[in-house]
Amino acid sequence: MKKILVAVDDTKGIKNSFSICENICSCIKPETIVLLYVEKFEGRSLIDEMLGDAEISTLREVLSGTEYKEALDRKANSVLDFYKSALEKKGLTNVTTVIKGGHPAEEIIKTAQEEGAELIMLGSRGNRTSHMFMGSVSREVVNMSDIPVLVAKSK
Repeated sequence: MKKILVAVDDTKGIKNSFSICENICSCIKPETIVLLYVEKFEGRSLIDEMLGDAEISTLREVLSGTEYKEALDRKANSVLDFYKSALEKKGLTNVTTVIKGGHPAEEIIKTAQEEGAELIMLGSRGNRTSHMFMGSVSREVVNMSDIPVLVAKSK
């Protein structure tokens, strides 16, 4: 397997399940591991899912160059550095990082296609009541992906 995309964020779920991703990558030894962090500009509410591409694009333009966007970027880089360092400690030095903004599931799928990934790995946050309304990111990725998806669930 040449390229694996691993979607990461700052949740406890991915931190707990990341060791599974590390171990699998250590066994497979892909040529490249792409760590992806998706910035969500619009916050954390049910209305998030109602924003379309045009609204996200406008929001991206408005936020460009602001302190808020700089703070989002610092957070994204911090999260990516944490996971990249963890992979490097396992001897996996062929790691690239990517930051995207928008709907997480859509950006994960788009980035996997752009990067030519052969496998997507991501964590699951476990039981959430919001999945009854909009579906979890991991569920959406599994349903939309044309390539294999490994969802690592934390205990």
